[in-house]
Amino acid sequence: EAPFCTLEPAPTFPSQPFLDGASASPWVAAFVPWYNYDHQHSAISFVMPAPRHTRANEAILAQRHAVYTAARDRTPNRWSGRTRDWSPITTVRLNPEHRLPPTRRANAM
Repeated sequence: EAPFCTLEPAPTFPSQPFLDGASASPWVAAFVPWYNYDHQHSAISFVMPAPRHTRANEAILAQRHAVYTAARDRTPNRWSGRTRDWSPITTVRLNPEHRLPPTRRANAM
């Protein structure tokens, strides 16, 4: 069931059922690279799964933190408080309706 929760909300998920496994194969073959390299996943701070698995997400999140901090410093009147927490998520759980909040590093940015 968990894979379907990932597939169904995809923007290209067909409105009609696949006729058979052979007709589903090309769609799934296109979905996997999109999901891993293009889809910004909300549970992992809006980075893609591939950079998350290689830990390249740490540099992405550090850059985002720098951009947000600079924007807040340039126009402090537009900010009501701190910037978003862009520290890397260290633990990810399946089935978000049953999971605890994501775990962030102790040394948050």
